[in-house]
Amino acid sequence: MDLPHLPAEKRQQMSAAAMRTYPNIANVWGLKEQEAALLLGVPGSTYRQWCKQPAAADLDVNQLKRMSLILGIYKALQILLPRADIADAWLRRPNHNPLFAGQPPLDRLRSGLVQDLYVVRQHLDTARGGGHA
Repeated sequence: MDLPHLPAEKRQQMSAAAMRTYPNIANVWGLKEQEAALLLGVPGSTYRQWCKQPAAADLDVNQLKRMSLILGIYKALQILLPRADIADAWLRRPNHNPLFAGQPPLDRLRSGLVQDLYVVRQHLDTARGGGHA
């Protein structure tokens, strides 16, 4: 689906679904509220409001792309590391792949840049044997 041409009603449905799901992912990843907001590209107050009222969430195209990448990262980790506790901790463990320079992948995501979400997603997709989604 082409996000820039997404009808407003469809975008609203996707936004609400995303905000019913994402706080659970943020929780199992051990993200603080500010970190979860940063990955999504919104201020903490907006994130907090959307968590309280998912139906009121109105993610823009950039935020929907971020959400897609986050969901892809989550799914790839669950596939690669079938034990949920290990998959959920992966972002916080030091990683010696040159992409992460010995730091946890979460450190890279804390930049708040969408490109870093792409890099982590692509790294995991490659590890799964797939291409860039």
